Amino acid sequence: MDKRFEVLYESLRGHQTVAVAFSGGADSTLLLAAARDTLGADHVAALTAVTPYMVRQEIGDAVGMAAELGVRHELVELDMPEGIETNPPDRCYRCKRGMYGLLLERARELGFQTLLDACNIDDAEVARPGLLATRELGVLSPFIACGIDKDAIRARAKHLGLPTWRKPTNACLLTRIRFDERVSMDRLQQIEEAERFLSARGYTRVRVRCHGDLARIEVAPEERRRALDEADLIGHGIRDFGFRYVTLDLVGYQFGSMNESRD
Repeated sequence: MDKRFEVLYESLRGHQTVAVAFSGGADSTLLLAAARDTLGADHVAALTAVTPYMVRQEIGDAVGMAAELGVRHELVELDMPEGIETNPPDRCYRCKRGMYGLLLERARELGFQTLLDACNIDDAEVARPGLLATRELGVLSPFIACGIDKDAIRARAKHLGLPTWRKPTNACLLTRIRFDERVSMDRLQQIEEAERFLSARGYTRVRVRCHGDLARIEVAPEERRRALDEADLIGHGIRDFGFRYVTLDLVGYQFGSMNESRD
């Protein structure tokens, strides 16, 4: 076993109980499994924040994964944090501050004094304002503390037979909208339905970036040719969700591409 995971398990043994901020993705699933295996299921809780800007499928995935791991799981409802409705550049900080504050409160109500999150060292090497909020609140990031990156997480999850080992990374729906643009529930639903349409057609890494009434589609580079071949079908399908114009980004899927421009 990778020595970094030996260090991880040893660090987890230093806690009597822990709550895990649980999204159901590859990272948080492995962390939850490690906590359960180290401390026992009775000493671990999974807490999933439910926000208006989360992809609803992710919530269902989290519920199913927590049940499979046999760990207590709670959904914690979070209204739109103050200021988020205008999608400001510091939205991640505002979101994480509100979200993790609420998760901490719920964890302590349940008798869990320590809250863990599953950020890894790859997250720490890019601009992640949300990390500042978690550190301010005293949330622990064991993967970062143990020097564990995304590739190691996926390799370990695969070894353990966790079905999330190759699950694509997701992000909240606000990342599909330009900074300083007012967010509405109708807009969030429009984006989510458009992405669900593409995912249902088999596209594995997909984003529908919203520029007013224009949808800019990003797919994985290896799926770009197929998207071009299906341009008519995709164009009509996406317009059915209320977009007037539909474009395919020729560069393909890019992490955080909406952060590159303010216009």
